[in-house]
Amino acid sequence: MYHGDTMSQRLTVLVAGVALLVSVAVIHAQQPTFRAEVSLVTLDVIPRDAEGRFLSTLKPEDFDVFEDGVSQAIASVVLVHGGRVYNVRSIPAPQVQAQEGIILPTRAPAEDVAGRIFLIFIDDLHLDVLDTHHVRALLKKIATTLIHEGDQFAIVSTGPSSIEEPLTHDRGRLEATIGKVKGNGLSVEELFQTPEGALGPPEVRRRAHQAFSAAYNVIQGFEQYRDRRKALILISNGYDFDPFPDARLGKDKVFGGRYGTPFVDDERGERFLGLELQHNRFADTDLVAELRGLTNAANRANVSVYTIDPRGLVGTTDAGRQLDQDEWKTHLMKTQSTLKFIAETTGGLAVVNDNDLTTALKRIDAETSDYYMLAYYSSNSDATKRTRAVEVKVKRPDVKVWSRSTYKLKPRP
Repeated sequence: MYHGDTMSQRLTVLVAGVALLVSVAVIHAQQPTFRAEVSLVTLDVIPRDAEGRFLSTLKPEDFDVFEDGVSQAIASVVLVHGGRVYNVRSIPAPQVQAQEGIILPTRAPAEDVAGRIFLIFIDDLHLDVLDTHHVRALLKKIATTLIHEGDQFAIVSTGPSSIEEPLTHDRGRLEATIGKVKGNGLSVEELFQTPEGALGPPEVRRRAHQAFSAAYNVIQGFEQYRDRRKALILISNGYDFDPFPDARLGKDKVFGGRYGTPFVDDERGERFLGLELQHNRFADTDLVAELRGLTNAANRANVSVYTIDPRGLVGTTDAGRQLDQDEWKTHLMKTQSTLKFIAETTGGLAVVNDNDLTTALKRIDAETSDYYMLAYYSSNSDATKRTRAVEVKVKRPDVKVWSRSTYKLKPRP
């Protein structure tokens, strides 16, 4: 759904396919071809006391980890406090008795716990051009408030800002890109001029799919970093596949019939909603599917997504746009809800309808500086069980524990 189809990729798949056929032929002569994996799962865990203070004195035996209600043996525990690593406890991969057709990992991956990793994702395809100065001011605050010595970060944009900075420690690289950022979201006027398709405005979906695809691909690239806190800072105005439907189609209070009528008459003279608008009813369902694809990828890679809407506190719309306020409020609610969904589903924080971005960045800094990294080898080798629920408990009273609550296995090739 999200991958490009290039000649080099097709050649890679072809070579891998040939190798797989050879391997299967050898295995088939010795044992059944059914195969499963023991997956290494990593979890960022933030325990706080009743006053909200981070608990930095917990020991490995203080934690319990459950997958689908089944207790798991913890393989490693890393404490990071104030951005510094204080202790590492590792246990070899579990000695599970081999069964026919089950391939077990030979050893735990090498550990690398230096600093944090941030991906600054600027979705300029969904940023109002009038908010460009707010976005640039936000990036300056990120450079001075959030990024510290020892941290690595990458910067990616989705549209004409054309920013693609690989992982670096150099904060000067971030400062150098700020002037390139410019909002390129569809204005209301441009939206009204966009042709309608069977599923609503095609340009709206094209932009959203381009943004989600870019985010999906960069998140996949961060799966290899297992023992560091990984956070994606998503800067966007949010998403809505069916914005201002009444205004687009001329049935709102402001525009009247200027843009046509959404109704057609049948042979009995009764009015009913046209087929194209019936299709538009699926817009929210399609949008949720796109969002789940992104959040599933983030949870597999143990990446927490922090969403920031640079519009800040938003009230009524500019009177010059002449939008019906009910439609504006609905659109605003949808776009903010998508940002909240992404953040809450991946264990991050949504900064929406908030003008105090400095305080929000300090909270993100705290959440990514103080945490435990727990890892375990899943005892469930059933590859057909794709989605798994995860719960972390602390054996102390009055402790609130934050961690992601689910993860999903990689799609089968």
